[in-house]
Amino acid sequence: MHIKQRLTGSILSSMLSYLILIVLAAIAVLPLLYMVSLSLQSEAETFAGVPVIVPAVPQWQNYLEIWQKAPFARFFLNSVIVAGTVTISHLFFDPLAGYVFAKFRFPLRNVLFLLILGTLMIPFFVRMIPLYVMMAQWHWLDSYQAMITPFLMGAFGIFLTRQFIQPLPFELIDAARLDGCSEFGIYWRIILPQIRPALAALGLFTFIFQWDEFIWPLIIANSTEMRTMPVGLTLFNQEFFTQWHYTAAGAVVLFIPIFLLFLFCQKYFVKGISLTGMK
Repeated sequence: MHIKQRLTGSILSSMLSYLILIVLAAIAVLPLLYMVSLSLQSEAETFAGVPVIVPAVPQWQNYLEIWQKAPFARFFLNSVIVAGTVTISHLFFDPLAGYVFAKFRFPLRNVLFLLILGTLMIPFFVRMIPLYVMMAQWHWLDSYQAMITPFLMGAFGIFLTRQFIQPLPFELIDAARLDGCSEFGIYWRIILPQIRPALAALGLFTFIFQWDEFIWPLIIANSTEMRTMPVGLTLFNQEFFTQWHYTAAGAVVLFIPIFLLFLFCQKYFVKGISLTGMK
């Protein structure tokens, strides 16, 4: 009797868990599906006043027209340059700093590390005005270097990679030194290959953040040609109305690279997240 009650309770608990997961998944996916539906609607359907779930005639040409009505190819290129450069920089410099804090002994090491972590508590909006003034004094406004330089390294990446590097045995590093390997060679040939899951998670997080960044490119890019994709979507916002079908089509195009990158890095990303919780 008790066994039957336990089985019934276990089944009900599993059903409740799956029901909650289904509801949460629907909450996450439904806005994306409606965005795709909106991108295929005609302008009349978007202004009908009644939400249209399935367009009467899918307007696939919306995806072509956004490239004609705005310099979307330039926006896409700008986003690739900015997000790609920042991601590569993080994948190189963050593990390098994490390696130093994890495996080297020097005065005030822990104090410096805590100061770096403390920057995570400073909102970007607090640093935004000083950074803007600095970029203006350097005559870097409306340029790639102004959009890239403030994000070349990050405290989160340093912390994440340090946590992965710290458990690596010192004997591995000492053996490489005895073989005549330089410190940079140890970092490049031994440390980086050992922390691939962390690099995948860091790269994905960094690329997503920079790809979707809106505020900083908005205030730095004065010309239309220097806008990134999130900022470029604002061209479809008119004074009295918004062209929602074009905005949604641009948002779908903005989403696709992130989705493909996640599929490509999924194995390492999930492994990196799971191992991060055990460090």
